[in-house]
Amino acid sequence: MELTSYAASPLSLLAPIIAIGLAILTRRVMLSLGLGIVSGALLLNDFSPLVTLHYLWQQLVAVFIEMPDSGQLAEASLNSWNVYILLFLLALGAMVGVITLAGGTRAFGNWARARVTTRRGSQLMTVLLGVFIFIDDYFNSLAVGNICRPLTDRQGLSRARLAYLIDSTAAPICVLTPISSWGAYIISLIAGILATHHITDVSPFGAFLELSALNYYAIAALVLVIASAWFDINFGAMRRHAIAARDGELFDAKRGNPPGNTHVEESERGRPMDLLIPIIVLVIATFFMIVQTGASALAAEGEAFGLIRAFELTDVAKSLIIGGAIGLLAAVVMLLRHRMGAGRSLSAIAQGASSMLPAVYILVFAWLLTGIIGSLGTGQYLATLVEGVVSPTWLPMLLFVLSGLMAFATGTSWGTFGIMLPIAGDMAAATELAMMLPMMGAVLAGSVFGDHCSPISDTTILSSTGASCHHIDHVMTQLPYALLGAAISLIAYLVMGLTDSTLFGWLSLAGLLVISIAWLARREMANPVVARA
Repeated sequence: MELTSYAASPLSLLAPIIAIGLAILTRRVMLSLGLGIVSGALLLNDFSPLVTLHYLWQQLVAVFIEMPDSGQLAEASLNSWNVYILLFLLALGAMVGVITLAGGTRAFGNWARARVTTRRGSQLMTVLLGVFIFIDDYFNSLAVGNICRPLTDRQGLSRARLAYLIDSTAAPICVLTPISSWGAYIISLIAGILATHHITDVSPFGAFLELSALNYYAIAALVLVIASAWFDINFGAMRRHAIAARDGELFDAKRGNPPGNTHVEESERGRPMDLLIPIIVLVIATFFMIVQTGASALAAEGEAFGLIRAFELTDVAKSLIIGGAIGLLAAVVMLLRHRMGAGRSLSAIAQGASSMLPAVYILVFAWLLTGIIGSLGTGQYLATLVEGVVSPTWLPMLLFVLSGLMAFATGTSWGTFGIMLPIAGDMAAATELAMMLPMMGAVLAGSVFGDHCSPISDTTILSSTGASCHHIDHVMTQLPYALLGAAISLIAYLVMGLTDSTLFGWLSLAGLLVISIAWLARREMANPVVARA
């Protein structure tokens, strides 16, 4: 099927603008994503209704089944990444249903409430777990949400607050850590860029470590989320949700139950271990499978085992579904002592899995839109906006902004990495080679920032799912914090470019963070959501 490309046209921005704009204005995510999908498909197919319908059907099938170029159904294969991620969501929902039936959620909440007795403690525990589970952002978002939700609920924190704590820890820690799915992917991209430009004085791993120190937004986001947890900083839309949660409304009840909320009756005989053991088994099994699938890929290529290389070749989706299945099995084993009966147990599994269906639908639509945006050439069009800009002084700042816009419009930080990192390398080689790492650091930073703000980002969707928060509530409450971190990072990149010094860039970042946090903390103390004892 011949598609019309809009890589050189502003029309490539139409589909993401429709989807994102309507999602923010109407708060009806499925409708907004659907209209974005249809508008993009019509553009690609010259507004032919029948051809567009056929194309949309093909794209929907492609979410689940990969068709070969020959079009032969016999040669089709499972789209394992998408299918395994969706199955992992359903397995996690089923596991939550079983844990709830066993009374693990209630028991853990009671146990944690007796030990973590403050709002600050519950928030810091959430951030600490987010930092500790650095393997993958998908896994981080869902696991931390399910562990900490009973605790933050008990402390009267809104679900939007929990979603922010999860999301603003997950992606930043993963992008800064070499031993993670993000780190391995970025290192593989860096290796190709360094080889292309014949740079041999730094290894891809060493370059990644330097890039991490220049990823101002990820660092700023982590510092802000820790400070926000410590001082209980609520501003923008978050303050409204904090006040509602203080009054007993953890999420916006007008829009019904958010993803992850089950109606399973809880046992009174539950223990904290009914929640902790399945989660611990899930974490261990997933980590083991991530290493094991990477090791298998290395063995298939005849390479010796290396942890970084194993993370680069690992099959994250396969590891997640196997870990999820083992975690669900552990939850069922813990349930056996309660003798609930097969009927109630199966009902809890079904209700838990069905509670994840809203997240599944949104994720499928987001994947459809992402594929259509890729065919439209949105990323390529945005990349052309820096053509003709040759002054190295402005390039880190401009690349940060452009990468942020691209990730926001496309809903994918990884896709933005793949497009913008080679462009940054080429631009540095054509202007000033010494600026290559700062420019690539700005790309990583902007990509995470755009991902944090985008309603069509899968990481944003899964963070709201893990927190059982309505998706648009999470987007709108996280946005002020993300914009603050981006503004600070933007100034730091400008200072770095003007002074040609990464040290001055760091000093400006640190100074602005201290000033911003001090002002916000003082403002919160003057008018706290919850009166201090």
